Amino acid sequence: MLTTQFLLLGAVLFCIGIYGVLARKNAVMVLMSIELILNSVNLNLLAFSVRNGSVDGNTFALYIIAIAAAEVGVGLAMVLLIYRNRRTIALDELSEMKG
Repeated sequence: MLTTQFLLLGAVLFCIGIYGVLARKNAVMVLMSIELILNSVNLNLLAFSVRNGSVDGNTFALYIIAIAAAEVGVGLAMVLLIYRNRRTIALDELSEMKG
């Protein structure tokens, strides 16, 4: 496939992820949307890496995968603690925790 097709797919996935972060009220869905954004960035890095013939994009993609794994662990732990205390994971009700 051409590089432009991979970049277009990455852009579409990124836009879907941004929409999911902005429109969803469920914390788990927001975490899934962030994962979609990170995977679209990985796709773009790998497409440019193949196009340029270097391994720099592969290295950065591995770092992003590690960051995504850490984000899932910390994010799900926070969601479980909030659910344990509030009995809901709706993001609208978390604004009461501000102060």
